[in-house]
Amino acid sequence: MSGHHKFSQLIEQISEERQVEIAQKTAQLKAEMALSELRQALQLSQTELAAKLQIKQPAVSRLEKRTDMYVSHLRKVIEAMGGELDIIARFPDGEVKVNNFSDL
Repeated sequence: MSGHHKFSQLIEQISEERQVEIAQKTAQLKAEMALSELRQALQLSQTELAAKLQIKQPAVSRLEKRTDMYVSHLRKVIEAMGGELDIIARFPDGEVKVNNFSDL
């Protein structure tokens, strides 16, 4: 079985610095999700989410495919899933929570 190695053996060959980078990227990917992935992770069907939003299932499908939407629409979707939406602006010297959208 030449060319075949256990995953644990391959990881051991990677520098500790690179392993840290990989772990950070993995955590980042787990923290970032598309709306459809978030809905699925919460074990909600499109039909269930549609009922909570008082819209039809095809509208949820279209909504999940959008690349641009109003903050108010996104807030309603997140709240229907049981979450809360915060808008954070990140700068090299810190983060700021933008609150203009909190009353939408």
